[in-house]
Amino acid sequence: MTVTNNSVTADEADIRLDRWLRRHFPDLTQGVIQRWCRTGQIRVDGKKVEAAARLAPGQEVRVPPVPTRINAPAAKAEPVFDPMLRKDIERMVLWRDDQVIVLDKPPGLATQGGPGITKHIDMMLDGLREPGQDRPRLVHRLDRDTSGILVVARTPGVAAKMAAAFRGRTVEKTYWAIVVGRPIPVDGRMEFNLVRTEGFRGERVAVAGAYDKDTAHAITDYHTVDHAARKLAWLELKPLTGRTHQLRVSCAAIDCPILGDLPYGRERTSHEGGGNTALVDGLGEQLHLHARRISFPHPAGGKLTVEADLPPHIAATFRTLGFTAPAAIAPFR
Repeated sequence: MTVTNNSVTADEADIRLDRWLRRHFPDLTQGVIQRWCRTGQIRVDGKKVEAAARLAPGQEVRVPPVPTRINAPAAKAEPVFDPMLRKDIERMVLWRDDQVIVLDKPPGLATQGGPGITKHIDMMLDGLREPGQDRPRLVHRLDRDTSGILVVARTPGVAAKMAAAFRGRTVEKTYWAIVVGRPIPVDGRMEFNLVRTEGFRGERVAVAGAYDKDTAHAITDYHTVDHAARKLAWLELKPLTGRTHQLRVSCAAIDCPILGDLPYGRERTSHEGGGNTALVDGLGEQLHLHARRISFPHPAGGKLTVEADLPPHIAATFRTLGFTAPAAIAPFR
């Protein structure tokens, strides 16, 4: 066992040191990594660093001899991936290159696992892994009932770059929604402080009160593309921040809940005829929110733009209301 000096590759740019170490030296535990960083046994370009430090291409990481764990469990054979799940995830692919994959997520499919969720995008990503390559990684999420564009990174380094792009607001996202009501003015900006709370079906988000703490500022630009009298409208939504349920709670806050969004619709009083304000007789009860378009700086240079067509239930509502949606353009960079 000897001291090793390892170069950080271009793909590993911006990855945390501790994650880089666990990737290259799987026998290292987090406790050992932190201790070795604290005592200077692990160094980057000859300097002491913290375990959470971000790495840059070309840096040299000095690692002392790494002992092999005693009685470590034998490596398990990689499980055979369900071919049906592989077909399902392949059908969602809108764009694929060496750095990123862009999916068209169907409504009703969760992005990640949770209580009672047995099928989700994250567990299906093994179906997109190439032999000998890293497992693709999510870089953002969509609500379970929201359809449309979802970006996946093919390597840890790209995932770090994409996560930074989403945090830095260099990613342009466009959503389409059918809302109950017509916003006044017809174009504008929704800007609210949001707070997590408990509500219908568990945790939800609400507009914060004057004395609420731990709030998150949410900004969304909206444009009314078309409307059916004053009862329903087709909105184009451009979130400038990325808060949980931002679009859903913001639309509800201006008295235009998204069609089918029961958790954020208001229950009408008996004088108003009863029922949830997010439901309209004769129209589908699924959430009518679709991630239509995304444009972001590609890790290899340039800007990638991808669009996704409407899912069947929203397309059916468009036909019923007489709205005409253009077909998604081909991805371009």
